[in-house]
Amino acid sequence: MRLLFLLVAAWWCSVSAAQPLPAEVDAALARARLPRDAVTLLVADVDPAVPPRLAHRVNAPMNPASIAKLATTFAALELLGPAFTWSTPVYVDGPIVGRVLQGNLYLKGQGDPKLVHERLWLLIRRLHALGIDRVAGDIVLDRSAFEPIAGDPAAFDGEPLRPYNALPDALLLNFKAVALTFTPQPGGTARVVAEPPLAGVEFPATVPLAAGDCGDWRTGLLLAFPAPTRAQFGGSYAAACGERTWPIAAPDGAGYTARLVASMWQEAGGTVGGQVREGRAPTGLGPIAESVSPSLAEVVRDINKYSNNVMAQQVFLTLSLKARGMGSRQGSRELLRAWWRERFAGEPPQFDNGSGLSRDERITAAQLAQLLQYAWASPLMPELAASLPVAGTDGTLRRTKAALGAHLKSGSLRDVQGVAGYVHLPGGRRLVLVAIANHPNAGGMRPVIEAVLAWLAAK
Repeated sequence: MRLLFLLVAAWWCSVSAAQPLPAEVDAALARARLPRDAVTLLVADVDPAVPPRLAHRVNAPMNPASIAKLATTFAALELLGPAFTWSTPVYVDGPIVGRVLQGNLYLKGQGDPKLVHERLWLLIRRLHALGIDRVAGDIVLDRSAFEPIAGDPAAFDGEPLRPYNALPDALLLNFKAVALTFTPQPGGTARVVAEPPLAGVEFPATVPLAAGDCGDWRTGLLLAFPAPTRAQFGGSYAAACGERTWPIAAPDGAGYTARLVASMWQEAGGTVGGQVREGRAPTGLGPIAESVSPSLAEVVRDINKYSNNVMAQQVFLTLSLKARGMGSRQGSRELLRAWWRERFAGEPPQFDNGSGLSRDERITAAQLAQLLQYAWASPLMPELAASLPVAGTDGTLRRTKAALGAHLKSGSLRDVQGVAGYVHLPGGRRLVLVAIANHPNAGGMRPVIEAVLAWLAAK
């Protein structure tokens, strides 16, 4: 199989960079004001030995945005296995006497991408069931499994409250997010409920109601944080919206984990003699409890269906954590490049953080086709294909008009939009589709993708 891909890779390099485009696709590009040299388009059989039906600029390096998650997730499925799970163990360094832990309690993160607050609550209940109502010492949060990843959540696009900008963390809790639910009440206000609660962080209990259409209701709230621990609304909430929920990234991202653990421990009736702080768990201790994640196959589905950036970065860092004992971006880049070289010919794509939330990531349509064709022939194909959004049905492509059935990973950033995945033809034939635009008008790429699907349906 690898020999076949080596031969096909050499063949891809000879494919013309400027084949004539179908008239309907060319017209869609013109309507979107997208130049031909700003897009890459490829339609090929899942069998790499069959010549492609459409190949336009297939060897041009493109920023793929979230399409980059295809490489991260499929490499993880191969290297870690679809049944792989993450464990978050709890240790203690003292005896439990009279429902009091005479020492410290340690929560050790190991990269779990989906340690949401419901699972944290279950873990805390387990500790209470083991007889711990009070920790005489500290609750210590061990985040040492990943290298420290510093950064400003606003640096990428100036949107620090967008959950997709959350930074990865060995002890990632609840995606570092808070869900604000607004419910209109009699008397001209909407009740505001923040979940999960964070110790020391205050949100207003109500916001004024306003008349008019729902429209862009989030902007109308004028949410601001005069301090990382204090929110305020400078606007109002449209009564016509009914009940709505707004997930935001907590502004105090660095302190989120400690605030959530402190809040939920207290909410469950627990007390702490010391503080909730960062530190390292002593070596040589055995866990008294642990939280085990869903399987990697389930995590991959969440990542690709809903394009979850921080979950993708957690998986990416887990590659080097399991191979080298420390999760690091550089280590995972090296591992992913080595994985690529073992399977395909030529220079690997330019990988960055595993999620595609990057201006530096580069990959060609030919490389994406190689990956998708290889995956189709793999025993892991069902796990990958089932994780991709179904065009016109679910995930990030639920609003896409689909003339054919298609499982496609979407990608979107400023000046970038595209898809890559599988198209299902009548009679059971399967094709690989890659369509990406890198241009200030890239936001108009969706009708072009729909035109490609309609062209295929008419053939």
